[in-house]
Amino acid sequence: MIILGVDPGIAECGYGIIHVKGSKRKCLVCGVLRTYSTQTPTERLKEIYTGMINLIEEFSPDTAAIESLFFSKNTKTAMQVGQAKGVIMLALAHSHLDVFEYTPLQVKQGVCGYGSASKDQVQKMVQRILNLSKIPKPNDAADALAVSLCHSQSLQIKTKLHNECGGWK
Repeated sequence: MIILGVDPGIAECGYGIIHVKGSKRKCLVCGVLRTYSTQTPTERLKEIYTGMINLIEEFSPDTAAIESLFFSKNTKTAMQVGQAKGVIMLALAHSHLDVFEYTPLQVKQGVCGYGSASKDQVQKMVQRILNLSKIPKPNDAADALAVSLCHSQSLQIKTKLHNECGGWK
């Protein structure tokens, strides 16, 4: 199974694509879709949408996971990231992908087993789980891989429950 994980952002939108086979996980690609403050908001959103479509066409993911937004103070940033998340979800929907959302707490628990894990701890676990030579950079790319890994853990648990409970959903 191929999972596309997304850490939504307007300046840097992180993506991480992993291949999962049984208990093995492999990073296929990670990075960021960059936009610039010199671009109009419409140009930035179009670039994010197009970038997502290109990733989906190139890697043919089976499913996608996106991190839920959490903002407490900066309303302008929250609006811009919300718009970016909207065009990302539109690209995923146009590509007929099932989309799952995870909160930052769920991602930390899924990757580290601890909801209060630091960003550094999450990145080190991403590196370890995917057997990478170094921590993925930039941070948004590592975060997107963490979202992918969280989703793979969730799917693994659901499959195990389904198998052990004789078809229970």
